[in-house]
Amino acid sequence: MECVFGLVGSDFVIVVADASAVNSILVHKTNEDKIMKLDSHKLIAASGESGDRVQFTEFIQKNVALYHFRNGIPLTTAAAANFTRGELATALRKNPYMVNILLAGFDRETGPSLYYIDYIATLHKVDKGAFGYGSFFCLSMMDRHYHSGMSVEEAVELVDKCIMEIRSRLVVAPPNFVIKIIDRDGAREYAWRESVKEPQQPSLRV
Repeated sequence: MECVFGLVGSDFVIVVADASAVNSILVHKTNEDKIMKLDSHKLIAASGESGDRVQFTEFIQKNVALYHFRNGIPLTTAAAANFTRGELATALRKNPYMVNILLAGFDRETGPSLYYIDYIATLHKVDKGAFGYGSFFCLSMMDRHYHSGMSVEEAVELVDKCIMEIRSRLVVAPPNFVIKIIDRDGAREYAWRESVKEPQQPSLRV
C-alpha cells in the first residue's frame, strides 16, 4: 500500500513518501527512505517493486553524477527528468522496471519544478502529483486545498492532511512517512511523521 506524493510551492518543492518495505502480507521494515538525493538540488521519489525501485533510482543517481563529473556542470531538473524517462522507455521494450517516479528539483534560472514519470515512461511537468493507493486520497485533498504560491507552512499543513486522510481511509495504511524539501538552499530532509518506530536491535557482545 505504497504512497508517494509531492507539490510545488512558491519557491520550493515538497516530496513525501511512505517508509514501508512490504512484500505480500509481510512488513519487512517501516523506516525505508524511498526519496533519493540525485544531487544537491534534486530528489527522486519512487514507488513500485522494491528491487526495481532501488536498482533504477541508484542507476539514475549514478548517471546524473557521471554527467556532472564528465562535463563539469549539473543536469537541469528538466534534463534529468527526460533522461529518466528515456531510460524507462528503453527498458520498457526489453526488461521493464515496475517503478513510478516523482522527480523534483530547483534550478537557479527556472525555480522549483516537479515531474511525474510512470512505469510506461509517461512524462509530465506538474504542480502536484501522487502515486500508489494513497494517491486516491492525496489527489482529492490537493485538488481541494492546493493553490499556487503556497508557503512552506501551508504546504506542510496540506501534507499532514493528506497523511491523516491516508491513515484514516486506507485499509492497510503505511504508518510512517518521510518529508523532504528542495529550495534554493538545496535538498534536505524536513521531518518524519511516525506512528510506529523500529525496535532497537540489542548489541551483540563478543
